[in-house]
Order: sequence, then C-alpha cells, then structure tokens
Amino acid sequence: MTRSFASLALPTLLPALLAGCAAAPLSETPAHADTGLSEVEGEALYQERFARYMRREPGAGLAGYDTLAPVEGTAAWTPFPKGSGVAPDALAAARAYAAQANSSAFLVWQGGQMVSEDYFGETTATSPVVSKSLAKPLATIAVGRAMAAGHIASLDQPMADFLTEWHGTPKAAITIRQVLGMRSGLLPQGSSTDPESVLNRSYLHPFHDRVLIEDYPLVDTPGSRYEYSNANGDLVALLIERATGTPYEDWVGREVLAKIGARGGQIWMDHPGGTPHSGCCILLPAESYLRLAVLLAQDGTWEGARLLPEGFVTAMRTPSAQNPHAGLGVYVGAPYVEWRGPANPELTYGRNYHSEPYAAEDLFLFDGNSNQVVYVVPSRQLVVLRTGDSPPKEPVWDNTVLPNLILRGLSAD
Repeated sequence: MTRSFASLALPTLLPALLAGCAAAPLSETPAHADTGLSEVEGEALYQERFARYMRREPGAGLAGYDTLAPVEGTAAWTPFPKGSGVAPDALAAARAYAAQANSSAFLVWQGGQMVSEDYFGETTATSPVVSKSLAKPLATIAVGRAMAAGHIASLDQPMADFLTEWHGTPKAAITIRQVLGMRSGLLPQGSSTDPESVLNRSYLHPFHDRVLIEDYPLVDTPGSRYEYSNANGDLVALLIERATGTPYEDWVGREVLAKIGARGGQIWMDHPGGTPHSGCCILLPAESYLRLAVLLAQDGTWEGARLLPEGFVTAMRTPSAQNPHAGLGVYVGAPYVEWRGPANPELTYGRNYHSEPYAAEDLFLFDGNSNQVVYVVPSRQLVVLRTGDSPPKEPVWDNTVLPNLILRGLSAD
C-alpha cells in the first residue's frame, strides 16, 4: 500500500547524522490531503466511533480497528535455527507460567537460536498479535532507521523541524528524544466520557493527526517531567512521514521488518488513505516482535549490517532523571522497585508486581497493555517474549518470573 506524498517536494537528504549537520526540514503537509473524506463526514465517523467505544460493544475497543492497512514484511521469511542451552526444568516452568496467564505466545531466543516457541489456543506462528504498546519500541526503531538514512539529524532535533505548524509556539521546544521518552510536556494519558475531550479525539478521530498537531495541549515545560501519553507514540508516524516522505506503514515494512527478516501484518489507520497510529495498534506475528528485540540485543546490527546508528540502542536503554525506569520506547529493569509501571513514578495506577530484582543488571523490556512483555538481556544475548490477553487477577502477574527462570536456567558460558 502506498499513499501519495507528492505535495512534500522532498529534498535530497545526505547522511546528516554522519556529516554532523542538521537534516533539512520538510514543508508543512496536509496529513489528510486527497483522502476523499470531508470535514462533516470525518466528524460523523468520529461520533459513531466514540458512541460505540463508550458502549463497550464487542470489537469497539483495542481490537476493533475499523480501517486496517497492510504492512509488508520480508518476502522470504526464514526461521531462526533451533537450539537449547536452557535447563529443561527451567524452560518447562516458564512455559507453564505463560500458559496459565492467558498467553497467546511464549518465545525464547538465545545466542542466535530459538530455544522455545510455544503458541496457545488458536494462535499460530503467523497469527497477528495486537501490539498495544509493543508498537512503541517499533516506532522508536523506525526513528533510528530514519537517522541512519540521514533524514533525521539527531534525537535532540526539534520536532518542529518537521511539524512546522509548531513554529513560534511553546511546542517548538519539544525534541524527538523528549517525545520518545515521554517527556514532551504534552497532556498525560487519561480517560474521559466527554466526546469533546482531546484524549478521545486524538485516539478515535479520523483526522487524529490534525488533533495531535493543532489541539493536543502542552501542560508542562518540555523535558521537565515524565508523563506517559499515547500522543507521544502517535506523533512518531507524523515525524517519520514528514522526515522521509514515505508513509509510516511503508517505512516500517521496508526499513525495519524486511531488514530483520520479520513477517509483516496490518496497522490501524485513522481512515482509509489517512494516517496510521504508531503508538499502538499494529498487528504482527509474535515472532516479528521478538526480532525487534533481537535487533536491540545485537546493538542495532543484523547479520553484520548496522541498521541503527552507533549508540542509538544505548540511548534507548538510558533512563532520564524524571523516571529511572523509562528509556526511549523501552523500560529499564534496574533499580529494583516492587511495584512499578509505565506511568509517572508518583502515580499508583497501572503498576506491575516484581517479586524480586531481575536476575540481569542490563535487562530492559518492551511493555504493552495486558502484560505483553518482551525482555531483552544483551549480556546473555537473550530475548523472552510473552503476548496475549491480560493474565488472571489471581494469582497476580509477576513481571520477573519469566526472565528470571530462563536466566537462571541458562547454561554456564
């Protein structure tokens, strides 16, 4: 699927990152141009979506994406070689823990080999898994690819170089690093029953891109505070499209998934021919999410080729002063805190239980709603994935069980 970006007049961009100069900003682009959806039709569609969402009808929530577009992956998928190296009793215990937790998939990769690959219920190796916030590390990786290609100069480049509508406003101070690290100063995530709430309109409106750019409020000084917000994640699609002149779904398919041999899937568009959501809402097989983590475990290289700039993965894994557990699109395992989650550390909602410290100091993780997690341990070249629905409330999900069982079951080097 390819959408027209003729109005971009994309300049030829040299590898600005390597040359140490700023990439040229693109001109302001009507994100919903030539889609055939009028303002009146768009508002009517939003009201219909909102009413359905508030009724909590089947298919009205995270699984109810009413416009999906294809995301192409590799044309020649090849499985990882099978391997061992984890004690059978440890692997069996981890598999059993995943199985009782409403999981759809449990995968373990170590040292270049697939140690365990288990699917539950009707899920198969090619079944699309709803990413929820597993989409956020993918979006961050997409930014790294754009940097490697010279379209973005650095993580500290202003978003307004591409979202030119922000020029001359307080939002002009927001950097790419702050957006990826949830420190943009934009309104935190929340819930509302008001159809006029920007929280609902930025999620459900068929012109959600315009809502994000024009209406989503700045409530804190950029860089001063960590606050989780899906708006940050969804801004990445706009950044990529403005920076590269390529539809986000095409960039992700060609420049990320295909480069790591991953299968593709589908992504939620705000309307046909419109803008995709990048902060959530891509559907890929579980093994494709695992490959994203493998890329990071290998410091941004794949089969000897560097796909992400030198130091980019380190930047992803580095927390900010505002949240010691939040990097860029990923979360950091240490230091140990019994209850913590993706929200501001001062807040209590959305926290996950950790019965003990993670058994590797360098562990970091993807963290999606429903306790969908991908643990990455570069020092042991280890990736452990669990996708699925929310685990039962009792016994409480323990975020440390799966990686610690596997880490302690690894054969000695």
